[in-house]
Amino acid sequence: MEREVLVTGIGGQGIQLLAKTLALAATREGRYAMLAADYGGEMRGGPSKAGVVIGDAPLKALPILPSAWSAIFAHHRHSEGVEERLRPGALVVANTPLVDAEAFRDDVRVFAVDAMAVARGVEAPNASGFVLLGAYNALTRMVAPAALISAMEELLPPYRRQHAPANARALSAGAAVAEGVPA
Repeated sequence: MEREVLVTGIGGQGIQLLAKTLALAATREGRYAMLAADYGGEMRGGPSKAGVVIGDAPLKALPILPSAWSAIFAHHRHSEGVEERLRPGALVVANTPLVDAEAFRDDVRVFAVDAMAVARGVEAPNASGFVLLGAYNALTRMVAPAALISAMEELLPPYRRQHAPANARALSAGAAVAEGVPA
């Protein structure tokens, strides 16, 4: 199995940390992963995109993806070209209301989640990206939920470690939102 995910949003939403967390969690589970990051020089508000490829064997796809099996849309800005790269039947996790879940093509499966509201609900207002990742992972069963939490904790820089419990709550809350949705 080899799966690709495109992640798109704006600087400050945690796009790069979200993608690194997924890739690290997969490698910690003994799988193969590659990551490509693309972001602007701005700290907040600029373009932020990532591509992650995860597989059970050495990977054939490059992380610079001409097509993908799935995507996470955290923000509509800077997302041009991502939808066109999705293969028919692709899964899209869309952060509403920042992303119009109704605007996607008919041949992709869209799961809408108001990640900011969910994050606020678990007292993790800055962790909407982890809500999206938790929902994505629950829908795809890409890695064990505990592996995501462990990878997130490992990747947090020392000056952000105090946010680990809130980020873990956000991952779990995102998974809970997607619970029971057929894969």
